[in-house]
Amino acid sequence: MKNILRPALVLFLVLTLVTGVAYPLVVTGVVQSLFPSQAGGSLILRDGKPVGSALIGQNFSDPGHFWGRPSATGPMPYNAAASSGSNQGPLNPALVDAVKGRIEALKAADPGNTVPVPVDLVTASASGLDPHISPAAASYQAARVAKARGLAPEKVQGLVEQQTEKPLAGFLGESRVNVLKLNLALDALR
Repeated sequence: MKNILRPALVLFLVLTLVTGVAYPLVVTGVVQSLFPSQAGGSLILRDGKPVGSALIGQNFSDPGHFWGRPSATGPMPYNAAASSGSNQGPLNPALVDAVKGRIEALKAADPGNTVPVPVDLVTASASGLDPHISPAAASYQAARVAKARGLAPEKVQGLVEQQTEKPLAGFLGESRVNVLKLNLALDALR
């Protein structure tokens, strides 16, 4: 028994040190040196202070700001500790009711807007934390935001176009707009 137990314990300790201590420290060191912003949470700073992350959405409800995708996290929106989708399928009456309610809220906030509501403004992402909306969703809101802030709609639309991120390498993914970055750029216009 001693012949088996001692090598097993030594191997257990060696593998614990290699895979549980050394490997994580090496990977953390490499990532922090090569990608410091991403390793630090992709924080967005304003006046040297963090105001959010480029990777996690925030809840904006003021008419003078762009609104992001609905969040499926609870008990509060964009709760990273509760990241998950709603798990409601397209035939679920609760999802249908939620989408109808969101469409009504968007129409009430901008009654003159006759453009069809982009789907990403009324449905949550799989994580419930998505910080991006489509350029169409940002453009849909531009007139409301411009009116609430007393700005020319063309100026707000120009800001949307300026803040639109193109697909990676020109073809991977879709164009998108980070709502927090857009709202910060909008606030900087003052």
